Amino acid sequence: MTQATDLLTLALYGALTLVAIAQFMAMIRLWIGPGTGDRILALDTMFINAIGIIVLLGVLQGTQIYFEAALIIAMLGFVSTVAYARFVLRGDIIE
Repeated sequence: MTQATDLLTLALYGALTLVAIAQFMAMIRLWIGPGTGDRILALDTMFINAIGIIVLLGVLQGTQIYFEAALIIAMLGFVSTVAYARFVLRGDIIE
């Protein structure tokens, strides 16, 4: 039983490391993105990576409060991505 637990913990740390690297790469794309569309996509990717990091931390620590935080960040990320894309396309957010 402890080997399985150790393997799961190792896999979670590995996944956390890979998602953190993906978050860093999305930050680079946000910073040097040549166009506005690239920056919007990088921002949305950063929200998804943040959700992944929070969920992995919740599984690693065995608490459920992280999942509620991940849901709130997912809703916030969706609304902000849609609002920013609408602003870029139309010039205003509220019709």
